[in-house]
Amino acid sequence: MGNPHAVIFVEDVESVPLKEIGLEIEHHESFPQRTNVHFVQEMGRGKFWVRHWERGAGDTLACGTGACASVVAAALNNKLPEENRKALAHLPGGDLIIEWAQNDKVLMTGPATTVFTGTLDREFTQGLL
Repeated sequence: MGNPHAVIFVEDVESVPLKEIGLEIEHHESFPQRTNVHFVQEMGRGKFWVRHWERGAGDTLACGTGACASVVAAALNNKLPEENRKALAHLPGGDLIIEWAQNDKVLMTGPATTVFTGTLDREFTQGLL
């Protein structure tokens, strides 16, 4: 996916103490650059409930690369039919359709929503450029 992900399959994603476990795994010595952590519950063939702990951000409503990593991990763990590596990833922020194509490209389809707009003043941006 281009960034690190740890995907953990669980029986009940809602019972996972996300803040405690996510933070601990994010900072574990196995991940010297830290990692995103995803807890995944199978909801039926080709449907997964996913909660995300993003490195540096914590509990988030959605993570596109995390949803992609979760579905690829599901395929690698025989939780998807080999001939159809496509699944619904249900996230707190909405649903995504993820497909791990035969050419090894991962395709994500879902809604895009503006969650924030703002303006930066010139003084702030001059210090960045």
